[in-house]
Amino acid sequence: MTTAASNILVVDDDAEIRQLVGQVLSREGYRVSEAPDTAQARTRLADRTVSLIVLDLMLPGEDGLSFCRALRGEGDLTPIIMLTAKGDDFDRVLGLEMGADDYLPKPFHGRELLARIKAVMRRTSPAGPSDSPRPDRFIRFEGWRLDTAKRELISDDDVIVLLSGAEYELLLALLTWPQVTLSREKLLDATRGRSAIISDRSIDIQVSRLRKKLGDDPKSPRIIKTIWGDGYLFTPDVLS
Repeated sequence: MTTAASNILVVDDDAEIRQLVGQVLSREGYRVSEAPDTAQARTRLADRTVSLIVLDLMLPGEDGLSFCRALRGEGDLTPIIMLTAKGDDFDRVLGLEMGADDYLPKPFHGRELLARIKAVMRRTSPAGPSDSPRPDRFIRFEGWRLDTAKRELISDDDVIVLLSGAEYELLLALLTWPQVTLSREKLLDATRGRSAIISDRSIDIQVSRLRKKLGDDPKSPRIIKTIWGDGYLFTPDVLS
């Protein structure tokens, strides 16, 4: 996906921030749409193809977290980078739990925002290069198939389970090293997480979300086991 073909939707009630972000992105060749609230953001999403959303947390009316959760509930997996003036871990974790792909506290530098956007779009673009050493399109395990070309998880009865970009990268990392205990540090590296998944805690959140989508009992998981003090172990045999 080239920047010239990418439309970034900036949702922030501060007109100055929208203008500044728009200028930074336009200089890099991105097309930019703007919205001061979620109602107008929905109009922009309905009117045009959006490659990524830069979303403020604090908005008039429906806040950014609720909007993010609603989009994910509707099956919209447009990548989202959450912006907020709040910088503590609770807000970061909450944003990721709602389905955001990355998080950037205000104030931020334009170069950092650009780096985050490029990293998220590399991870979530179906046409983008894969960092995985596995060349196979379909990876099979426990009756599931992961289509690495379409980045889709498919059940044994051909139901497609939607994955966020972060969930896809994490599952691909687990499938690449099955039956090997992977530390959170290794998983962060494997998912390009130092620019996409923020902390060890966010790895735990993504694992929890994956377990739910795989039907893995969180109290006694079979597929993704927690190895206390060490990390996670993907237990099934993996076939290509």
